[in-house]
Amino acid sequence: MLLVTGGAGYIGSHVCKKLYEKGYEFIVLDNLSKGCKEFVKWSDLIVGDVGDENLLDKIFSKYKIEAVIHFAAFIDVEESVKNPEKYYENNFCKTLTLLKKMVEHKVKYFIFSSSAAVYGNPRYIPIDEKHPLNPINTYGESKLFVEKALKSFEKAYGIRYISLRYFNAAGADGEIGYIHRIHLIPKVLDAALGLREYVEIYGTDYDTKDGTCIRDFIHVLDLADAHIKALEYLLEEDKSNVFNLGSEKGYSVKEIIEIVKRITNHDFKVVEARRREGDPPILVASNKKAKEYLKWFPKRDIVEMIKSSYRWHRKYFLKE
Repeated sequence: MLLVTGGAGYIGSHVCKKLYEKGYEFIVLDNLSKGCKEFVKWSDLIVGDVGDENLLDKIFSKYKIEAVIHFAAFIDVEESVKNPEKYYENNFCKTLTLLKKMVEHKVKYFIFSSSAAVYGNPRYIPIDEKHPLNPINTYGESKLFVEKALKSFEKAYGIRYISLRYFNAAGADGEIGYIHRIHLIPKVLDAALGLREYVEIYGTDYDTKDGTCIRDFIHVLDLADAHIKALEYLLEEDKSNVFNLGSEKGYSVKEIIEIVKRITNHDFKVVEARRREGDPPILVASNKKAKEYLKWFPKRDIVEMIKSSYRWHRKYFLKE
């Protein structure tokens, strides 16, 4: 039996669907502050907070949990800079509570939803797992703090973990998707479909090919596949490890806008704005390690990511 925290969220729900398809038994713990109850279709849902010690005691006492897959976190970089307490408390402190209860109830395996934000401004591209860790925003720091805690918990208590450093998740499978439009592709699709007046480009003076930030996008279904492979690796090898999950391809903000215009056949207003604090100029992954150890190979390109997002956007937000 697995415990999936944050399983009602965007990435968590896609992973839950894949777990179900692979025959795993699991339960979802989610406080529904960011998740969507209707996305929990393949298991029981326990509505509650991952920082609730009494609730965790009840869950670990009732169910024979072998591993925890931990998604529950706040993810808005801009908000994290403005409200760091919220991010340290939720993303780090509550994860410590979860880990403490795992130790008390002798749950050994942990898969952590980390982020490329732990790297900060890149010293070289593509970024591999040996790259220095120097986050430039509170969100990235909160993820890095957990990674450091995991090393200590392994040494002290024998916890085995896999930390998966996502780059930019995108896309949807059609049955489930995203509900919060805080990232680039959903915002651009909002503009294309007339759900917002314009889309902003935050900074056009970066040292990149067109002056806008460059990001590595990875389809959420490829992320889901990676979690299954990470779980199999963890249970079979009984070894901790860290893996980047990205496509090894970078696209600028302007390039994403142009691809959306082409796919949707809609033009829309684009406004240039100042840089946001906490945004690195470029983040592109090396996924060589995940390919080697997990035998994981991303299958879906940026066009499919945007097309599937477009289909989801029309279905969920326009009710088409």
